[in-house]
Amino acid sequence: MKQILKTLTPVALLALAAFGAHAQGYPAAGKVVTIVVPFSAGGPTDRVARDLAEAMRKPMGGATIVVDNAAGAGGSIGANKVAKANPDGYTLLMHHIGMATMPTLVRNIPFKVDSDFEYLGLVNEVPMTLIGRPTLEAGNYKSLMSWIDKNKGKINLGNAGVGSASHLCGLLFQNALKVDMTPVPYKGTGPAMTDLIGGQIDLMCDQTTNTTSQIEAKKVQAYAVTTSKRLPTPALKDLPTLQESGLANFQVTIWHGLYAPKGTPADVQKKLNDALKAALKDPDFIKKQEGLGAIVVADKRVDAAEHKKFVAAEITKWSPIIKAAGVYAD
Repeated sequence: MKQILKTLTPVALLALAAFGAHAQGYPAAGKVVTIVVPFSAGGPTDRVARDLAEAMRKPMGGATIVVDNAAGAGGSIGANKVAKANPDGYTLLMHHIGMATMPTLVRNIPFKVDSDFEYLGLVNEVPMTLIGRPTLEAGNYKSLMSWIDKNKGKINLGNAGVGSASHLCGLLFQNALKVDMTPVPYKGTGPAMTDLIGGQIDLMCDQTTNTTSQIEAKKVQAYAVTTSKRLPTPALKDLPTLQESGLANFQVTIWHGLYAPKGTPADVQKKLNDALKAALKDPDFIKKQEGLGAIVVADKRVDAAEHKKFVAAEITKWSPIIKAAGVYAD
């Protein structure tokens, strides 16, 4: 038997291991399911993953599900870890919109987004808000446009780092306005928000998870939301959408999806998708996501095929914008 195993290729050995897990039944007693998050602990994606892990435990028969943070390179380090993992259903990936921007933002990534993963379904979408420093001479979106027109070439636009949600939204905003602004990257949303509140930068576009409390406290000025419809949240309900404000088809949300390595057995994928769908209907999970300002996905994108189709469309949307900006994460 040992001699036979020596003759097998690494791919064959992975397939054999996957078959073994498949034959035992999934998830096997005592086996830990790991959700890899390609960002630091404590951030929005990490919180979503931990909430989802808790919600998926029950429909997966009480399985132990843990989160592993593997940050770096625009989210590609963690994604590569999963792409190269044993396709047995015990190593999964939770990624956000970066799954669609990596193919352009990170040049020469060692995997293919469209063919090295099994798509398990979308989880949620997080709206974004356009906000400004408290001393900005513009009290609403209309006056902001006048201010931008008068200050072209002198506007600073903060973000939480290359490839971050705020960076991507800022690129799309500049592209839509056809106005170049000076990007000011920070190592995270915290320091970027501190400088915005302090007046060191002019504008930022970031997730409601990071901006709502600052808007409520009136520490920043809020101008618009990036969704197709206005948001019902009390602090945000009076903000117009960028679409209704004149930026046709402007829509960006920071969505999260769940993935497995390519070659994960079909019945394991089904169990994971079934558990995901059950988790997305869990009242406690929904409440936690609403607390983050996120909207739990309830449409066909919770199915594998629609999830993959959606990501493909997002890649098409973001690729020319990133290329035009000429800023990369590698």
